[in-house]
Amino acid sequence: MIEQTASRTALATAYLRAAHQLLDAQPRILDDPVALALLGTGGEQQIRAMDARLQSEPGRELRAHVVLRSRYAEDRLQEAVQRGVVQYVLLGAGLDTFAVRQPEWARGLRIFEIDHPATQAGKRQRLADAGLVVPPNTTFAGIDFESESLDQGLRRHGLSTDLPTFFSWLGVTMYLQRPAIDAVLRCTAGFAPGSEIVLTFLQPPDDLPQGSRERAAELARYVADVGEPFVSFYTPQEIEAGLLDAGFTSTGLLTADQAGERYFHGRPADLPVPARTALAWARR
Repeated sequence: MIEQTASRTALATAYLRAAHQLLDAQPRILDDPVALALLGTGGEQQIRAMDARLQSEPGRELRAHVVLRSRYAEDRLQEAVQRGVVQYVLLGAGLDTFAVRQPEWARGLRIFEIDHPATQAGKRQRLADAGLVVPPNTTFAGIDFESESLDQGLRRHGLSTDLPTFFSWLGVTMYLQRPAIDAVLRCTAGFAPGSEIVLTFLQPPDDLPQGSRERAAELARYVADVGEPFVSFYTPQEIEAGLLDAGFTSTGLLTADQAGERYFHGRPADLPVPARTALAWARR
């Protein structure tokens, strides 16, 4: 989450979500009608030019993981809204588009996008260039973590710790050291009962089967080359223990079997079910 310039990996993730809209069959795992617009006029051309890479086995696996994690978080958010959650916080929001394409059930939420000011400035320019209007229930909460903590930043932007809140923390923990991760988990666990977090984590490479291990190593080289290396890894048992230690009272993991049944069953086999989803949730 700490960065000095607009995130390269956030842009790569946006391209994967847009590629899902262009290249993959219906029904889509994540229906994101504004993903392509956020990339600008040359977005589709660039995706078409990368077709061979995107349709390779590693490309399809990574795309499946990216769209699955957003869909799963948004499904759990919808369930949380039905329980009375009134605030939605995207930690390390990057180029996520939920606020712009929010469904009717989300209109009563206060949505806070948390990210470094440089990343948010680039995103707001992209939104303006695409003619996309940010709904009035959305706040861009820029936080420079070298000068203030997450708790201080959230309070400065008007987030209430006394209200049940849903946190989405996708594709971030692997870039942070464990003390920083623990601080975020303690902060989010300090919100009102009924609050929930969904997050992704990266499993140790040695815990992966050989084929997945090689592709994980390739991805690790890519993110290191763009200056955003992976630094933290968790086993499923470690991430659940960390969530409980932070103050959450219940936790769970989305298994590959659950993901396959909920999101991949009955659709064409153009995207594989991720062998390890690395998606966890926890609730107060």
